[in-house]
Amino acid sequence: MHITKTILPLSCGWLLFFFTTASAQSAGYRARDYGIPFDGAPGPFNAITDVPGVTVGHTTLISGNGPLVKGKGPVRTGVTAILPRGTTFDPVYANWYTLNGNGDMTGTHWITESGFLETPILITNTGSVGTVRDAAWQWMDQHHYYTPFYHDYWYAYPVVAETYDGIFNDINGQHVRKEDVFHALDSAHGGSVEEGGVGGGTGMMCYGFKGGIGTASRVLDKSAGGYTVGVLVQCNHGSREQLTIAGVPVGKALRDTLPYSIDKQPLGLASTPPREETGSIIVVLATDAPLLPGQLKRLAQRIPLGVTRTGGIGGNGSGDIFIVFSTANPHAFSNTENRTVTTLPNDHINALFTATVEATEEAIVNALFAGRTLTGINGNTVYGLPTAAVIRILRQYNRIPTK
Repeated sequence: MHITKTILPLSCGWLLFFFTTASAQSAGYRARDYGIPFDGAPGPFNAITDVPGVTVGHTTLISGNGPLVKGKGPVRTGVTAILPRGTTFDPVYANWYTLNGNGDMTGTHWITESGFLETPILITNTGSVGTVRDAAWQWMDQHHYYTPFYHDYWYAYPVVAETYDGIFNDINGQHVRKEDVFHALDSAHGGSVEEGGVGGGTGMMCYGFKGGIGTASRVLDKSAGGYTVGVLVQCNHGSREQLTIAGVPVGKALRDTLPYSIDKQPLGLASTPPREETGSIIVVLATDAPLLPGQLKRLAQRIPLGVTRTGGIGGNGSGDIFIVFSTANPHAFSNTENRTVTTLPNDHINALFTATVEATEEAIVNALFAGRTLTGINGNTVYGLPTAAVIRILRQYNRIPTK
């Protein structure tokens, strides 16, 4: 589920803030449900939450229409939270990788040094990283989500990543607040994960269509250990012409259709100038395979192979930053005591590489299939992926059987 924070004017001139709950994305909207041929076997939810213990929460902020009034709106943004073991504090082995660094992910220096992720992961818009980071610290303090190094003294470096939604959202108004971060963390749950324009992905665009949050998973064969790999993306990258689905150059076929508009000017590839690779993609990968930080780095370095399957190139204006963690080896973290852990031989890691690529590719396509047409500040509009046209194109390439 996700929360939509709606702002309504009252007759007395005040604003009323309330939260409404929306159900998870109904079956039939996800790419696989249309018969798109993805490699590999997904878990029961085909989501990052198929990795046991992982939970996800969203807070979605939508209000206002019309011209941009800085500090007031329109608002099209939010925050997404991923907790490796739910509300249980038990740091996990982790690592990260950046393909192109025109973006931000806080807290990564200590992950590199220590090998552990000690905080939740949050994703939001570029202008709200500081607010979300501070709120995460306060949430951890209130929930005792830490191990003190002396009495009740503790420290942490919350991991907060971002992509830019200023085309549709009053980004400089910094509308994400502490209570929004708390709600995303407190409402995080397992099971189905809502996708598309929700949470941190509310105001995002991907390959010239509505983007946002997407997720997918893969379960390895028992002969490869039976481990699960789950991926969640916040995609805001790519140009229309780059989009590739199931190996088919869908974007080239759709480049002259549904041009998005910014400040009343159409910016499809049929007009000039096209908007090329000025966005970003954040990828969070979880697995229950027993991997050490160095091995997790190797998984993180395979994420770009999944991105490129959908057409991304990690262009100069793109922030492509990826974080990976393992929920295996519970209680491996300690400030004072030795620990004994289990690790997977490197010779057995290829299946995890494959699962990483496959789940990343499908998560991005899922985000696109879940995207819905969005109008934001100044009437700026981006259309949802025309799924019927995509299916028709895939059939022309014999990737989906003709009915």
